[in-house]
Amino acid sequence: MRQNTKTRRSSARKKSSGVLEKIRAKKAHVVIIGQGYVGLPLAYELASSGLKVTGFEIQKDLVKKLNSGKSHIPDISSRDLTAMVKSGRYRATADPKIIAHADCVCICVPTPLSKTKDPDVSYILSAVHIVAKHLHPQMLIVLESTTYPGTTEELVRPSLEEGGLKAGKDFYLAYSPERVDPGNPVYGTRNTPRIVGGTTRACSEVARAFYEQFIDEVVVVTSTQAAEMVKLLENTFRSVNIGLVNEVALMCDRLKIDVWEIIDAAATKPFGFMRFYPGPGLGGHCIPIDPHYLSWKLRSLNYYARFIELAGDINSHMPEYVVERLARALNDQKKAIRSSRILVLGVAFKRNIDDVRESPSIDVIELLVRGGAKLSFHDPYVKKIMLDGGVMSGIKLTDAVLKKADCTIILTDHSEIDYARVVRCSKMVFDTRNATGKVKVGRKKIVKL
Repeated sequence: MRQNTKTRRSSARKKSSGVLEKIRAKKAHVVIIGQGYVGLPLAYELASSGLKVTGFEIQKDLVKKLNSGKSHIPDISSRDLTAMVKSGRYRATADPKIIAHADCVCICVPTPLSKTKDPDVSYILSAVHIVAKHLHPQMLIVLESTTYPGTTEELVRPSLEEGGLKAGKDFYLAYSPERVDPGNPVYGTRNTPRIVGGTTRACSEVARAFYEQFIDEVVVVTSTQAAEMVKLLENTFRSVNIGLVNEVALMCDRLKIDVWEIIDAAATKPFGFMRFYPGPGLGGHCIPIDPHYLSWKLRSLNYYARFIELAGDINSHMPEYVVERLARALNDQKKAIRSSRILVLGVAFKRNIDDVRESPSIDVIELLVRGGAKLSFHDPYVKKIMLDGGVMSGIKLTDAVLKKADCTIILTDHSEIDYARVVRCSKMVFDTRNATGKVKVGRKKIVKL
């Protein structure tokens, strides 16, 4: 092993052009592991900046789709993907051997929670194992997947160094958390500042140079642990504040006042207040999950993260509260959830996207179905959803469908839906997003969260 390591290090010194020079000359070949909501937009920006990019994806059907120019996420259009493929700067592959030819590798794989709410880093470990098999001198490896502080240093680095090469000397290792906000019309990959932390100063500088090729602003922190913590703080901040405003919504229900009026009035203060909104729960891959990564890590250090746990408890029980409020509203109409026709508007976790990951709408639907409701849904972006009982297909939103429902419940406020029409045609509207806030006619039909 020592002789092999010495030979590989000698090979690194003999290279006439290191990875830093290749990056600055835009001659670096980048392999991105994972071509989902994070990996594909990253590939697009890299290719648009003139770098050669290969997207590594284990799903062969997705690889075929990408190479034919068909995008599976809304933030990258099929037209843009087709142009990227035709330019010769991008292709997808399911062959891990491509990593041996990479100068830079970005790991953009999922990091879900287990059933016990513990971090599942199996996708990261699998990706790192593949990289380790093809690791060579002068390679930059960056982990972008959201994870707990210490992952890069405690799990990734030892696995990569097993072959004898050392981070900071023979190859470069850094962590740079993705900050993708699907469907955001203003901030995308390029104009969202990027946090970078390397295992050594040299690693940080190479990673900085890499991201500066396609990111407008790069912020370097002192370590991979600091970079990992930044991402968790960002999403924990949102989770805790949404938990607070959700609890305020529960309070306002007891006090019989409009929580939306309270928020709008408080937001008139030009300092010291930041607007957050209540809703049927938290969705998406980050905000409902990331705080659990932080609290799990802290429990291992004998520290109980009280704010995080409390906010998580409030947010996770919002679907049950929504169903309970709906039951009360139906009861006022002398109806019960059982056998009532309930039309759900919106199942994506946020407006104007097709992403249903961790969507609270799915939880609400499951609860209503178990309660015996005759349920249907409409979402302009989502055609089918998976439930415990199988697949449910969406329906077309017509006046007849609205009139037939005993209650129309708005769970995701997609902007292309005509909410004045919804109110006009519905017998009753339960609005959990204040989508009907500007509707003037038919206010008596509306029940708000």
